[in-house]
Amino acid sequence: MSSAEEPCNVTDSRVDEQRRANVTLLKKLGVIVVFMFGFGYALVPFYEKICDAAGLRNIAQPDVVVNTQVDATRAVRIEFDSNVRDLGWTFKALEPVISVHPGEVRQVEFEVVNRTGQALTGQAIPSYGPAYAGQYFRKMECFCFSQQTLAAGETRRMPVVFVVDPQAPADLVTITLSYTFFPVEGGGKLVVEPGKRNEPVFVSVN
Repeated sequence: MSSAEEPCNVTDSRVDEQRRANVTLLKKLGVIVVFMFGFGYALVPFYEKICDAAGLRNIAQPDVVVNTQVDATRAVRIEFDSNVRDLGWTFKALEPVISVHPGEVRQVEFEVVNRTGQALTGQAIPSYGPAYAGQYFRKMECFCFSQQTLAAGETRRMPVVFVVDPQAPADLVTITLSYTFFPVEGGGKLVVEPGKRNEPVFVSVN
């Protein structure tokens, strides 16, 4: 009789072991899910700090200018870099290099030409060199705040009104402001996120 019951006992024991293993695995998975959720939540302020340092935030809004007192004892060299990605446009700054005093409100103009035979829409995305300079470069008016639609063959001049914050560190003597025009199709918009090697990643979202 005992020999007949032994296979059943072995089977029941294996089932119990499997159940205990499954429960243990579920507990471990639950801990991992909770950890990953907490880790992702903790990354939010860290992500925001990265965007602030890289000057990638609020690119579609005018900057708030608090102090406009001109520091005539300092001069900052501003270099403008113009680029186009996957658009039949030409794009340039009419003054590629200028010199400004911190606190001095300046205006520059860019020219864009649609070389194609059809209307195209683009969005300009700014970036800065060095990256931290973005937090001291205040744009009050900029074509990058909205999408630009050019008719076939159209030429357009677009202003940028800006000021370099007087609180900029003394060793910030050169700022490179680079604009890149990206195509926007189907009424979508561009979302900017930090990417590899501190370069932005541009994603078209409908």
